[in-house]
Amino acid sequence: MRLLSLFIILLVFSCRGEKRYEDLNLTDYQKQVNNFFKDASVSPLKTKDLKNFKGLDFFEFDSTYVVDAKIQETPDSLPFKMKTTTDDSADFRMFGKLVFKLNDKQYTLTAYENLDHLDVEGYENYLFLPFLDKTNGFETYGGGRYIDLYLNNEDSIIIDFNRAYNPQCVYDEDFSCPIVPRQNLLDIRIEAGVKNFYTK
Repeated sequence: MRLLSLFIILLVFSCRGEKRYEDLNLTDYQKQVNNFFKDASVSPLKTKDLKNFKGLDFFEFDSTYVVDAKIQETPDSLPFKMKTTTDDSADFRMFGKLVFKLNDKQYTLTAYENLDHLDVEGYENYLFLPFLDKTNGFETYGGGRYIDLYLNNEDSIIIDFNRAYNPQCVYDEDFSCPIVPRQNLLDIRIEAGVKNFYTK
């Protein structure tokens, strides 16, 4: 089985190359994501799905879903094994709580450090933010989505839900993907980021 590599996920968001998508409704970031999925050398898609791939479905960009979160660190939290979609497990530590307002209501999500990648180049100041919301099972994947974060100072961090992406096991069940902890359930609809993936 192929174990999920968050480093590969990072490539989705930092990839550069020829733009193959001219849809004016897509942001540059969304076009980069589609270019990554179209590239057979790195794409998480199965061969049969890659053959017919035209692009992922996204919610339209909405600046409402770009929020400034206050960080409440948990320096004494212990390492633990986060369950995945396979028999494998992944080593994480709770980094802290992220407290933010969305549409004048306050919410809290827990961010994690991936202990398997602390010394990997590209993971400096990296945090893993998995979450669930009320679009799951409807417009978005039922198991929730992920966001990659990078610390920029000690007190706060920007969460851009427009960059929410699916676990790789959505595209190929052989990948082993961390299961979103129930404590990261938002009791609202997050109409931002990538939508669910359906094979043709």
